[in-house]
Amino acid sequence: MTNKASVRVNSRRHNGRLDFTGTASKVNARPGAIAVGCMFCVFAAALVAQPLPGKVVCETTSAYHHIRVIDHMGLRTLSFDDSRETRMSLANPLSGHFEYTEYFHAPWLWNTNIKAVLMIGLGGGSVQRSYAHYHPDVAVETVEIDPVVFRVAREYFKFEESPRQHVHIEDGRVFLRRSRNDYDAVIVDAYVQSRYGSALPYHLATKEFFELVKGRLTTNGVVAFNCMGTLGGWQADLVGAIYQTMKAVYPRTYLFPARDSLNVVLLATRTDEEMTAEELRARASKLVRNGRVRLPGFIQRVTTFRSDPPQNFRECPVLIDDYAPVDGLLCDRSKQAK
Repeated sequence: MTNKASVRVNSRRHNGRLDFTGTASKVNARPGAIAVGCMFCVFAAALVAQPLPGKVVCETTSAYHHIRVIDHMGLRTLSFDDSRETRMSLANPLSGHFEYTEYFHAPWLWNTNIKAVLMIGLGGGSVQRSYAHYHPDVAVETVEIDPVVFRVAREYFKFEESPRQHVHIEDGRVFLRRSRNDYDAVIVDAYVQSRYGSALPYHLATKEFFELVKGRLTTNGVVAFNCMGTLGGWQADLVGAIYQTMKAVYPRTYLFPARDSLNVVLLATRTDEEMTAEELRARASKLVRNGRVRLPGFIQRVTTFRSDPPQNFRECPVLIDDYAPVDGLLCDRSKQAK
């Protein structure tokens, strides 16, 4: 089994609770629902975590996770149930993070006047710290379901609330349904621990969820979604299904596959403006030159941009609430491994 750090070190954020009306209870679903449920189980089973080396500086259990903070070779790692959620340099909290988190600055390429951002999932706060440092004028709201994660982020990962950084302890979808605020960008980086390993919270990956997000975006708003997987290999079907689902809601959907981990950040826009790689690189260079984006390596991140869909996307389903059966009732891990 491949170690998560070498495949996709982002089994992060556990902001998904299957408690909204109608999702978790639909186990008597049509055949398509069973296929999707099993697909998620296979993906999760592939992510069985290995114990992490290093000195444990914090260990606690919440209602959702066995949480550990581990120091090793100058890096501090947040672990949920032996997964790698967040990484931070002890010498410089703005470095040492997982590379895929830097793609959450990509919304600036479509909206150069971002003022309000919603992040679903906190973990150790890598993205929140980055926005606070590089975009101090942006108001960031974060929704995190686990209050213990919030406490650990503050005490061990240099996360600080401020007038521009606020955390809501709540389920991400419930928060969106109740909220009346509009956002220039919504960033989703949420994973749960299932009996099969780390998995996407079903109710944060369906067409209905993305429609809810769209309703809270401004005219030039952008949604960025972290998915563990690749475009043509490991978990490609999961990436294809998320792409297909976002494409069913938004006029344009793009891909940013990470280079040093098996993550793909999918980005969708409310506007129908088509963007090419050349146009995007020119826009990125301008943003850096005028100081609007100060993230180191921003232009390099743009080079992974893909405007073409995953090759398998036509074979992948659009995920809807009715296609989210309880994985433990539909999939047998031992059978999936055969």
